[in-house]
Amino acid sequence: MKATILLDQKEIHVNLNEPIDISLRLSAEENNPTAWYLDAPKIQPVQDGDWIAKVSEGASVNFNNIAFNPHAHGTHTECVGHISKEFYSINDCLQQFFFSAKVVSLTPEARGEDLVFSKKQIEKHFRKGEAKAIVIRNLPNSEKKRSMHYSHTNWPYLLEEAALYLRACGVEHLLIDLPSVDKEKDDGKLLAHHAFWDYPNNTRLKATITEMIYVPPTVEDGNYLLNLQIASFHNDASPSKPVLYKIES
Repeated sequence: MKATILLDQKEIHVNLNEPIDISLRLSAEENNPTAWYLDAPKIQPVQDGDWIAKVSEGASVNFNNIAFNPHAHGTHTECVGHISKEFYSINDCLQQFFFSAKVVSLTPEARGEDLVFSKKQIEKHFRKGEAKAIVIRNLPNSEKKRSMHYSHTNWPYLLEEAALYLRACGVEHLLIDLPSVDKEKDDGKLLAHHAFWDYPNNTRLKATITEMIYVPPTVEDGNYLLNLQIASFHNDASPSKPVLYKIES
């Protein structure tokens, strides 16, 4: 199925039969990716006395309860409600789902004991007006990202200047393959989150951050069509399924 789409005043061609899913699955297994000091998600059949809601146990249906945290257990998309005193729901803030996107691969720079992404580094790969979304692939791009336990690892993060630059470039949707765009332990400053959303000064309610993605090595850097899918959670964040489509020449 091929489509011709007018995107950002440009006509593009994509093959909708060739989606590139850059989300991580959520499972109740120990190899499910985790962060923020939580254990793996739980997916368990409902029990009512001796009755277990599992077909293999004699029930007519499988009927599971699922306990997880969107921020800690896989790919998720969040709005400014993640850091604001006011309540904002991702389901209200994200009203459109297709965007121009650019995939960029970056090797973080050493700053003391940290690894960081700087403005200087990003501006070599991304310029103002190039796309509404940026997908940052952190190098090296190991398969371990699919099952990484990130707690206490001091993962790479965006400097405040980098987030400010992306905002100035008109980026509305920031996607990254790490648990947070900010430093794991930063005393609650969340400088990149605040800078990207411009909170509380001129809050960008329609802007989103998607974390814990995985961009396979076979995906080349460059321009794509992004379909950013979320569940209809009335919450600051939702598990999400970002899908890329290669733009054909």
